[in-house]
Amino acid sequence: MFDTELKNEVWKLALQNAVKYNGKAHAKIILNRVLSLRLDLRYKIDEVNYEINKIVKEVNNLDKYQQENELKKYKIESSIQKYHTQLPILKNAKKGKVVTRFAPEPNGYLHIGHAKAVIINEEYSKMYNGKIILRIDDTNPLNEKLEYYQHIIEDLNWLEIKFSNIKNSSEDIELMYDKCVKLIESNSAYICTCKKEIVQNNRHNKKPCKCRNNNEDQNNSKWVMMQNKYKSGEAIVRFRGDMESNNTVMRDPVLFRIINTSHPTLKTKYKVWPSYDFSTSIEDSIDGITHAFRSKEYELRNELYYKILDSLKMRSPKVLEFSRLELKGIPVSKRKIKSLIDGKKISGHDDPRLSTLRSMKRRGILPIAIRKFIISLGFTKSNTLAPFDVLESINRKNIDPMSIRLHMVKSKKKMIIKNIPFKTIEHLNYPNKSEKRTIKIHEVFYVEKEDITNLKPESKIWLINLGSIKIKKIEPNCIYGEFTNSEIDYKIKKIQWVAENDMHKLKILIPKEIFIKDEFNPKSLVEISAYTETHYLKLDYNSMIQFIRFGYCRKDSDIMAIYCHK
Repeated sequence: MFDTELKNEVWKLALQNAVKYNGKAHAKIILNRVLSLRLDLRYKIDEVNYEINKIVKEVNNLDKYQQENELKKYKIESSIQKYHTQLPILKNAKKGKVVTRFAPEPNGYLHIGHAKAVIINEEYSKMYNGKIILRIDDTNPLNEKLEYYQHIIEDLNWLEIKFSNIKNSSEDIELMYDKCVKLIESNSAYICTCKKEIVQNNRHNKKPCKCRNNNEDQNNSKWVMMQNKYKSGEAIVRFRGDMESNNTVMRDPVLFRIINTSHPTLKTKYKVWPSYDFSTSIEDSIDGITHAFRSKEYELRNELYYKILDSLKMRSPKVLEFSRLELKGIPVSKRKIKSLIDGKKISGHDDPRLSTLRSMKRRGILPIAIRKFIISLGFTKSNTLAPFDVLESINRKNIDPMSIRLHMVKSKKKMIIKNIPFKTIEHLNYPNKSEKRTIKIHEVFYVEKEDITNLKPESKIWLINLGSIKIKKIEPNCIYGEFTNSEIDYKIKKIQWVAENDMHKLKILIPKEIFIKDEFNPKSLVEISAYTETHYLKLDYNSMIQFIRFGYCRKDSDIMAIYCHK
C-alpha cells in the first residue's frame, strides 16, 4: 500500500521516535503523525496501521547504536508533510506569468470554504512566482452590504494572504455594458421580455421564446429601455446559446437583469446588473487571469464561460475546478449560518461553533494551521467532508509552543495541607523555556473533585509543581493532608490545583458539533465554571493557554475563555 517514498518517511519517523523513547518506537504516535498530514489515508486506517506496525517492528529490532546510525542518514526533520503538500503542476504554466484571483461576493462572512479557494489560488501564484488578485464580486446589490467589503479585507489579512491588486467588479460596469452591446450587435444576445414562468418552462422544454426573433434595432431599443423604462422582472438580456443542449446552462442563459436596489458603493447610479457568468468571464479576461480556480459546482458553467469570451473574441483563461470543503457537523453554507443567526440559535458570525474565519480566530485556530490543513487535502474534485480533528491536530503543533501552562479546576474540592516548608512556588510559563511566574501559597488549595474521589487516609497524591501530599483525613467538604517531600514520585497520581489566595473564577465555552445528522444540536455549546490562577488576568486577550490536564483555550475576556481543542 505504501510507495517507496512514504515507506522511507515512516521509517525515518520510527527511527526518530525510537531514539527519543529509549530504543522503542511507538506505532500509535507515528500513526497519528502520518494521519494528521495525510488526510487521504484516514479512510484506510486498518491498512495504514498494519504497514506502520511492520516498520515499527523492524526499527525496534535494531539496537540503539544501529538506530542512531540509521537516523544519521536522514535530516532530523521529517519531510512527510512536504511529500504530500505540493499541488499538482499547471500545464503550460510559465514562471512569472501565472495570475490567479479570489472573487468573493460581499454578502456574508468568509468561511473555511473560502479559505480553501483563496489559499489554493495564492499557493499557485507563489509556486510560479506570479500574482493573485482580490476581486470583490459586487454585481448583485440585492444581497450585498457595505460592511462585508471591510470584513472580507480584515479576514483575508488575518489569513495572511498577500494580493498584488484589489478591486471591485462593479468598477467595470460600463465596460461590461459595452461588451453586452457588442453581443447584441453580433446577434449573440437578445432582450427577452417574456414572463419568468414562460422563460422557465421554455428552458425546461428546450423551446425558444418569441423574443429570440428580435432584430438588432429591437434589441438595441429594448436595451436602452432596460436602463430607463422597464422595471425589475420585465426584461432581461439572454445569451443566444443552444436551447436543445443537454447542458441546461446553455439554454439561453441570463446575462443582465434589472435590480432596483441601491448598490453598496454605487447607490442608484445603475439598475441593470450582469449575471455571475457574464461578469466573471469578462473580469477574468481583462484582469489577465491565466488560471481561474473555482469549486466543482460551477463545472457545468465552464461551457458558457468560454462561449461568452469566444463570442467577444476575448482571451480565455484556463478554468480548473476543485471540490468544495465541508467540515463534519459544522455548517459552511452562508444560508445555513444566516438561518441559525436569524433563529437566534447562535450569537453571530463569530460564534465558536461555526466555520467562519472569525469563528476560527475566536476559537484559537491559527492561520498557518488552516493553510497546512487546506494544502494537506490536496487538489481534487472528490467531495471533501473533513473531520475537524485533522485541523485540530495541525493546529495543536503550532499553538503548543506559544500556549502558557496554567493550572485550572472545574468542580473544586477544598484541601488543607499542613507542613508546607515554603510560602511561594514557581511555575514554568512555557515548556522548554526559562520564563517563570511566582505564586504565593498558604495551606488552603482546591483540586478537582473527580481526582480525589477514591482517596483514602494514608494514600498519596502529587500536586503538580508542589510536591507529595499524604492524605490524613477526608470530610464531606474538605480533605486534610500534609506535605511530605518535593521529590517527584512517578507511582502516585499527579493532579493540578489552585491556591485559595491566588484563584480567579471564569467561565469556559466549549463548542461541539452544531449539527448531528443535519439537525441542530441544542447542546453544541457547553458553558462550564472554572477556577484558575490570577496570572490569567495578566494575559493579553487572544492569548493561548493550555490548562493543565484539560486542553488548549483562548482568552476571550477576563472572565471567559473559549475551548479550542485537546
